[in-house]
Amino acid sequence: MLDSLKKIFSGNEADFPVNTGSKPDISREKSAALYEKSKTYFPGGVNSPVRAFKSVYGTPLFIEKGDGCFIWDADGNQFIDFCNSWGPLILGHNNAKIREKVTETMQKGMSFGAPTVLENQLAALIIKNNRFVEKIRFTSSGTEAVMSAVRLARGFTGRDKILKFEGCYHGHSDSLLVKAGSGLVTFGETSSAGVPKSFAEETIVVALNDKNAVTQAFEQFKGQIAAVIIEGIPANNGLIIQDKDYIHFLREICTENNALLIFDEVITGFRLGFEGAAEYYDVKPDILTYGKIIGGGLPVGMYGASAEIMGHISPDGAVYQAGTLSGNPVAMAAGIATLTELLKSGFYKDLNKKTEDFASSVQRFATARNYKFKVFSVGSIFWFSFTDKDAVKSADDIETTSMDKFKVFHNQLLNRGIYLGPSGYEVGFVSAAHTKVELEKAKRAIFESLDVAFKS
Repeated sequence: MLDSLKKIFSGNEADFPVNTGSKPDISREKSAALYEKSKTYFPGGVNSPVRAFKSVYGTPLFIEKGDGCFIWDADGNQFIDFCNSWGPLILGHNNAKIREKVTETMQKGMSFGAPTVLENQLAALIIKNNRFVEKIRFTSSGTEAVMSAVRLARGFTGRDKILKFEGCYHGHSDSLLVKAGSGLVTFGETSSAGVPKSFAEETIVVALNDKNAVTQAFEQFKGQIAAVIIEGIPANNGLIIQDKDYIHFLREICTENNALLIFDEVITGFRLGFEGAAEYYDVKPDILTYGKIIGGGLPVGMYGASAEIMGHISPDGAVYQAGTLSGNPVAMAAGIATLTELLKSGFYKDLNKKTEDFASSVQRFATARNYKFKVFSVGSIFWFSFTDKDAVKSADDIETTSMDKFKVFHNQLLNRGIYLGPSGYEVGFVSAAHTKVELEKAKRAIFESLDVAFKS
């Protein structure tokens, strides 16, 4: 067995873990006490549901600090972090250049509710280096950016219905917080109490990777669909990478029906490359939404389009959108520092290659062990999936029973100093701060944790 493994791993014995078995749980005493207290303040003890650790074992970790690719919790445990605040920390935690730019800006004031030169500077960086947008509008979050983009699409086309895909998440605005009903093409059904049925019924939900469903929707609701919205690469319900042919089909059918194509690039924007999934697929959406990375870790969202479409936004047009903290100077400063680094020669090539090597090494190990496990990756995004499928193209391709294995896997990783998002449906991120040394340590921990998960 060892000889065969050596052949697969090209003789690199550092890739072979010694199976140390299950490790005892790390101390969470202080985090657990903080969680009990937080439950008296917040619903479920958290300010965003996935943080409650309901999909994995144990109580949430309360994070004290982060630096580079590491985070530390309230109990003093150190972790190599692959969550990266759910993606925005492409340069790692506490990046010196971002910190210095933010500190310099904060000394002049933190909010004005008025224009600042920093807004111009960040906008110029984006527009100059992104051929898909001519004008933009900053918001305070990705959810707000998408909500505004949908309103813009409706205002521009004079139509009400939006077509979205099952398995794509676009924030928690009412019209998009819906799931599919039964049948090939359905109106959305509310996924949350408090969302009026009438709102959800303006949203049509179809399965990903199904051209017939999209065609049928346009036939059934001819002249009523304002826009089709899709994540640049769906990455909120696993990493569901779509074929280029399918994305180009969406572009063509929208054009044929005078509907707009919206790319939600809150995760993929500036992550796959400076021009995100639009560049990756070589397709021009009508409206794009961004977030996370352009704030360098601070709350920022953005949507953009052609000058013609953006001309419908108030005060130039009749589509209203506003925000006191839109273009907040501290967030703009963080964005400028971040994007300046991303524009340096070779940044994405190096980061993506590092991620590809990491993902490939983990996959080789799982394959050698005959584990039902796949690593899907694109750019610097990866997803660990307990499946034997070579491709996951729709939400239905994800096996819910696989989450039982993930729970064990996740807990074992924590015990070995590796932090992933606390759900098997969440993706992971490699940052520029992850060095070869940390990635080798992480691989060994992943190998050992897989051994435990598949023996449980």
